[in-house]
Amino acid sequence: MKRNLLHLLLFMLSITTASAQSWTADNGNGTYTNPLFYDEFSDPDIIRVGDDYYLAGTTMHCLPGVVILHSKDLVNWRFCSYAMDDFFGLGDEFRLENGKEAYGQGIWAPCIRYHNGKFYVFSNINGHGMQVFIADKAEGPWTHINMKGDIYDLSVLFDDDGKVYAIHKYGEVHCTEIKPDFSGFVEGSDRVIIPHGNAMGEGHHAYKINGKYYIISTDYSPMGRQQCAVADNIYGPYETRTITMMETLGTPVSKSVRNVGLGSKVPEAGFKFDISMGGGNYMGCATIHQGGIVQTQGGDWWAVSMVDFLSVGRTVCLVPVTWKDGYPYFGLPGNLGRAPRTWFKPNIDSHSTASNTNLSIRHQKAFAPYDRCDDFSGKALKPIWQWNHEPMKGKWALKGGRLIISAMPAKDFLWARNTLTQRGIGPVSTTTVSLDVSRLKDGDVAGLGLLNMPFAWIAVVNDGGKCEMRWYDQNGDKSVAAPLATKKVYLRMEGDFDNGVATLSYSTDNTTYVKMGGEILMPYQLKTFQGTRLALFAYNSKGKTGGVAAFDDYHVDEPMADRKANLPIGKVIRLRNLADDSYAFAHKQGMLHMCGKGSADYDSKASQFRIHDRGNGKVVLEAMNGAGYLTVVGEGLSADVRFLPQESEGSLVMWQDMLRGDCMLLSLHTQRMIGLYPGTGAPYGADIRGADPNRKNGPVFHWEEVR
Repeated sequence: MKRNLLHLLLFMLSITTASAQSWTADNGNGTYTNPLFYDEFSDPDIIRVGDDYYLAGTTMHCLPGVVILHSKDLVNWRFCSYAMDDFFGLGDEFRLENGKEAYGQGIWAPCIRYHNGKFYVFSNINGHGMQVFIADKAEGPWTHINMKGDIYDLSVLFDDDGKVYAIHKYGEVHCTEIKPDFSGFVEGSDRVIIPHGNAMGEGHHAYKINGKYYIISTDYSPMGRQQCAVADNIYGPYETRTITMMETLGTPVSKSVRNVGLGSKVPEAGFKFDISMGGGNYMGCATIHQGGIVQTQGGDWWAVSMVDFLSVGRTVCLVPVTWKDGYPYFGLPGNLGRAPRTWFKPNIDSHSTASNTNLSIRHQKAFAPYDRCDDFSGKALKPIWQWNHEPMKGKWALKGGRLIISAMPAKDFLWARNTLTQRGIGPVSTTTVSLDVSRLKDGDVAGLGLLNMPFAWIAVVNDGGKCEMRWYDQNGDKSVAAPLATKKVYLRMEGDFDNGVATLSYSTDNTTYVKMGGEILMPYQLKTFQGTRLALFAYNSKGKTGGVAAFDDYHVDEPMADRKANLPIGKVIRLRNLADDSYAFAHKQGMLHMCGKGSADYDSKASQFRIHDRGNGKVVLEAMNGAGYLTVVGEGLSADVRFLPQESEGSLVMWQDMLRGDCMLLSLHTQRMIGLYPGTGAPYGADIRGADPNRKNGPVFHWEEVR
């Protein structure tokens, strides 16, 4: 009996450990898989200081604001600090007061720099000018200066002669000199350095490299891409080139709201949302399109750049940089402008005796930036949490191991004060929280919400002193109610952020959950300018000062965070091409070809391959009919993907994990993908640049184990 109990405890511990795992890009074998984060991190800017890397990102209307992360290897990141705790009393809109709001506004596109022993973050608060945050260390504390002025989406360059420049504006790129004490701008210094018509955009990142001036910018017109301008002088003339274009990592545009955007009013009950269902091959801004570059200690260059990524919002990916003709192209030699989904981790060559060795850094244990689960027993909120707008002091507390939120008057969820949020995390996740409703008052609404436009929630509503469960979806103005006889409930969200859908349910015993309402859409929209967030909230719908809601045991489960089984080492598999559902097979002429249902090779060993591990993420495919090892020869043209009796360097492939059993095979001989040419009948080649958003252009497979 004791032995069985021990086994049961170990089994339960293994479940708990697995469920606590959070997404990290590190595959644990010397490689990483994009995106770096499967939750929102927008407008990234990156620097290196010695052996340490720092990444800054946009936080919009949420607080604390301007997030800084820290890394030793560019793949594993930890939370470092926030640069601001409030909006400095700038206006009612930042506090959801007097009918004003700042959704999608707030603070945007930070630039992080290190100069003369101090860290700087430059950003703009929309409508209130340029902000500067200064600290002796990236962990803070940060001092704040409001420089005002009409400067946004900027980058700052500390030049060798002591001058400081801001590079800013859209299309027509301006350079403005900043006073060295940050008391303002040098009068008369604003100059146009790149006129309209040179394909430049906004979100600039300025550098001085080997005596030349580089400005990397992003543009959304006519579609997302990154440009680079180069000059010998800060004021030009500049030559511009595209450095990355049309790379979506095989991800389509998300569901999106067409009639809610920047400048729109907050939609109220009854608003009819015009929702596009996304998909297809239209790319929009679902491409790599905004970010900066950084040089490692060993001299290699890498880019950290943003991509619109379905319902989680905008996130970032890590891309090797290849220099050619003086330009820092994203991508690999022979495949410039595109990005691998899976690649070798940066070879961090640290010369510092105080740091870990390169070997230990490259093979350190993977970790995620945040702990998403919270029992609220700490003295402060964990850094994963952010308030929706500036919170009202004295109306929330951490007390007795619970989060207490006081219900204040609000006309609906989007206007509720002191709503506490976390970014939704994909690909799929389940969030559960307990709620004590014993102190709710008449008119109070408290629960778990999906902060978006349209929003949705599952909550306990106190109406006339009687509590009931209620589900609401603003898309369609739909509501469902159910009786509630207990004072404690468990609320749950199950979200598929890749497909943009979620469900909400409740339980009175944390064992049996009852789903309420229907499937909820989580489209992206430009009013909040964020992906869908999870929210703990309480407000009073009857204009009264209400009671309090007590939340506890917030838990996030990410079942797809553990990706060890996604690389089928040692297994025999078949590869079904998503372009036409044909199977790849070893043709009698010694090349990789396709076969369809009904053909002699469809169910034969010619269409079966064993995956051999060659270390550090590299694999070799062996045909099970004895044809040999898949090997790319020559230029990787059609019919250059052969089967040879001995493996060679041309046999090495980097497995590109695209999740849910989808994959690509990146030839390390051509630095391009192995794939077919749909509709042509031609045998496989290894010269395909990457996946289209719909994954039907030839390089994407779905692998199936042969048992």
